[in-house]
This record gives sequence, structure tokens and C-alpha cells, in this order.
Amino acid sequence: MGLRRIFSGLCLLAFPAMMWGQAPAVPGTTDEEHLKSHHDRPVNFGVKGGFTSSLFLVSNFSVNGVAIDEVQNNYKIGYFGSLFIRINFDRHFLQPEISYNVNRCNITFEKPLPEGAPAGTVPAEASITSSIHSIDIPVIYGYNFIKEGPYSLAAFGGPKIRYIWDKKSEVTFERFDQLNIREELRPLNLSFTVGIAVTISRIFFDFRYDIGLHNISKRVTYEAPANNPADGSGSNNEIRFHRRDNVLSFSLGVFF
Repeated sequence: MGLRRIFSGLCLLAFPAMMWGQAPAVPGTTDEEHLKSHHDRPVNFGVKGGFTSSLFLVSNFSVNGVAIDEVQNNYKIGYFGSLFIRINFDRHFLQPEISYNVNRCNITFEKPLPEGAPAGTVPAEASITSSIHSIDIPVIYGYNFIKEGPYSLAAFGGPKIRYIWDKKSEVTFERFDQLNIREELRPLNLSFTVGIAVTISRIFFDFRYDIGLHNISKRVTYEAPANNPADGSGSNNEIRFHRRDNVLSFSLGVFF
């Protein structure tokens, strides 16, 4: 229901923008020349904003020395805003960007049962919820398959450097046996971005998928439970996992 409301709002915002982008030009006027030449400019500047949905890909996951093989991803909506510059070469373009992102995701799983648990015992469920704030700098190359007047359809891809703001980010561990659990994230990360963009005059819609290329989790620290006072490195208390964040995003933007 929440997603439906969000996309309905985007459509309402996009409708007047599309009408502005498609405003008819009077033949022979400067407005007509502007519409025709806008995408042929050597350089364009722009802004965009939108929503994200993150996928928490987990590997090497173990709790209390027991491997966790089944994890349920629960999507949460994040958001972002960015500035960019587009350098055009006929149908090709190069587009460096800088953006501020808030990506949210959640996973749930069944906790391993302790040794000696009675037969038929139902495992308890635990979860990890992340709200990651980051500054992203992608540099993408794109190609316009369609480029006719004010209209274009492009596919693009390229690397992205991501700086995670650890002090602003929050990772919450719920229903774990350990106490004061904290995950330290690697500040610098690398992703690869692919996507498509539809442009109508100055307005464009951008769909992209960011693929995390490596583990962003540096370490997990915690305190052992009182009934098992081993140090944090003991296999009876350990929490271990690697994770990559893949992100699907939708944005609405405008060229200047």
C-alpha cells in the first residue's frame, strides 16, 4: 500500500513536468530551436531525486557457530538526491554524478537452536535492519538508441565509488543473544551501475541497478551474554557475515 502511494505521488509530480517538457513550440521561433538543440549541446547540467530499494546479499553467515543458510530479504524504501554533468558526443555521453543516498534494508532468519533443545522446539526469529547513509560518485557511459528532437532513450553503465557515513548510518540487531552489537562498515566501496533513461525535452526518468562488488562489512563487535561469559571471539558467541548491498532506484530529473 505504501509503495502504491509513493508511485501515485510520483506520477502526479511527473505529469505537469511532462506537460512542460512537451509544451508546443511555435514554428520558426527560438523555442523551437531550443527544443531541437537541447540534447545536442556539448554539456548539460542537471539535478535528480528519487527512491531506492536495497537488497542485502549475505554470505558466510553464522550465529553462535552455526551456519545460517536461509535468509529472508524484506524491502524498505530509501531516497536520494544528486547533481550531475553530462558531456555529449553525438549519441554517446559521459556523466559524472555526486549524490547523497539513504538506503534501507532488512533481513530476517531463524536463530539456530541451542544444543539439547527438546524435539519440536520452534526456532525464534532474529533480524538485522540497516539504514545506510552514503555519498556516491558514479561515472557512467551511455548511448542513446533513440535521439529524435526532444526525445531520447538511452542505456548506460559504469563504476561507482561509495563513501559510507558510518556515524550517520544505523544497523540494528534484534532478538540476538549477544548484547550491544555493532557492525562497523567499510567507508569506501565500489559498485557497478547499469540502467536506462527516458528523456522528454528537459525532463527524464532514470531506472538503474547498482551491483555491489565486495563485502561492505568490516567487523561485528558485541558482548557475550551473561549465561555464557566467553570473550567475543568464542565460537559459542560469534556473529559472522559478509554482505553486499545491491540497490534498485527510480528517479525523476531535469536538465538545465
